[in-house]
Amino acid sequence: MVAENKTTEFKREYVEDIKNTIIAFANCDGGTLYIGVNDDGTVCGVDNIDSTMLRVTNAIRDAVRPDVTMFVECNNDFMDDKPIVRVTVQRGTARPYYLQGKGIRPEGVYVRQGASTVPATDVAILNMIKETGGDSYEEARSLNQCLTFNKAADFFEKRKIEFEKAQMRTLHLIGEDDMFTNLAFLLSDQCTHMIKMAVFEGSKKSVFKDRKELSGSLFEQLEEAFDYIDRYNRTRAEFSGLDRLDMRDYPPEAIREALLNAIVHRDYSFSGSTLISIFEDRIEFVTIGGLVKGITLDDIKLGVSVLRNQYLANIFYRLRLIEAYGTGILKINECYDDYDVKPLIETTGNAFKITLPNTNFHAEEQKVSHTPKTSGSDSVTKKQERMHTVLNLCRSKGFIVRRDVEMALGVSQSTAILLLRELTDAGMLIKKGNAKNLRYYANK
Repeated sequence: MVAENKTTEFKREYVEDIKNTIIAFANCDGGTLYIGVNDDGTVCGVDNIDSTMLRVTNAIRDAVRPDVTMFVECNNDFMDDKPIVRVTVQRGTARPYYLQGKGIRPEGVYVRQGASTVPATDVAILNMIKETGGDSYEEARSLNQCLTFNKAADFFEKRKIEFEKAQMRTLHLIGEDDMFTNLAFLLSDQCTHMIKMAVFEGSKKSVFKDRKELSGSLFEQLEEAFDYIDRYNRTRAEFSGLDRLDMRDYPPEAIREALLNAIVHRDYSFSGSTLISIFEDRIEFVTIGGLVKGITLDDIKLGVSVLRNQYLANIFYRLRLIEAYGTGILKINECYDDYDVKPLIETTGNAFKITLPNTNFHAEEQKVSHTPKTSGSDSVTKKQERMHTVLNLCRSKGFIVRRDVEMALGVSQSTAILLLRELTDAGMLIKKGNAKNLRYYANK
C-alpha cells in the first residue's frame, strides 16, 4: 500500500472533514480517498459499506459548491480481503470548490499541500477564479455568494422590467455554474466598491467643506451621488429685459453623463474608489482604469466606444439610464456648446478624468477681470441670448416645435433639445404632446 501524499488520503472511518479532502482534490490535481484504511496504510475495513457510501455521496451533493458530483466516483472495493470505500476525484473545471456554509473564503476553500488538506489562501482562490473564469471581471464568479438585490429590484420594477432568476441568467448575473458573477456583486446590496465624494474650499484640495463615501449597489450609488452633486449645483439668476433666466453652475445633463461614465466604464478588478471632487470652479470625476487597449483619447472624443464592462453597460442601456454606447462624452461637450469654458478629458494608463467647469463661476470671473464691450443685451451670455430669442419666438407664434429653434438659431438638433429642456425645467416653457406632436408654449 502506498503512503499518503498529495493525491492520496486515508481515513479509518467516515468523518465530516472528508468533504474538505474531496474539495481539495477537486481544486488541485485530483486524488483518491480510501475509507477503511489507517494513516499508516494498514487496512481496517468498513463495517457498513452501503451506509458509508451513502453518507459520502450525500455530503458531496449537499455541502460542496459548485456541483462536483460529475468529477467524483464512489465505489466499494477490497484491500487485504477487507471491504473499503474508494472515492476517486478528478480536477474540477469550475474551481474553486468550497463548503456551501462557508462560501468562497479560506475557511471554505481547501487545497492539498503535500499529504495535508489545508485552507486556500486568498491569492490561491483568486488565481483559481481567474483560471476558470477567464479575464473578464464581469463573468468571473463572485467571492461573495450571499447576495441580495433589493435596490436593483426596485430599479427594474420602476421601469417595468422583469428581474427574476431567468432574467438574471440572461443578464449574466448568474453564470453557467449557477453561481453569482462579479456583475451580480456590483448590482447587489453587498457591493463594496465605493465612490468617494468631497467638497473643497476654493479651487485646491487643501480645506474640506464636506465629504461622503458611497457603497452598496451601483444603482444606489448612482442615485446618491447625483443627489449629492445636485445639492452643490447652485442656481444663479440673471435678467434679460423683463425675463429672469435661472442658470445652474453645471448643466445637469453633463453631470449625469459624467457620473454614468464613471460608474459604467471603471475597472472594477481594482479595489480603488471612484473619486468625485467638487471645487468652487469645477467638478472632477476620476475613475480607476485607463482607456481600453487600442483606443486613444481622440477616438473617445469622436464617439468611439469599446466597452470594458459590456454586460454592465447593457443593463444600464435596458434600464434606459444610457441611450446609446459612445454618446456620453459627445453629450457632455454639447452641454457646453454655448459657453466659453469647455470640459477637459484626461487619461493615464490606469485612470480616466473628466473635469466639468463651473459656468457661472467663470462668467462672473470674466465680468470682474474684463470691462464689458457693450451694455444692455450684448452683455449677457450667448446662451441667455438664445433663450431670450426662443421665448420671444414662442410668444409671437403661440407655440414652437424643436425645428423652429433649429431654424431660428442655426443650431443642431441636440443643442435645440438641450435648450428647450432647460427652458422647460426652469418653468419658462410648458411642454405638451409627445413625439411628432410635441409643442412648447410660453408659461404666462
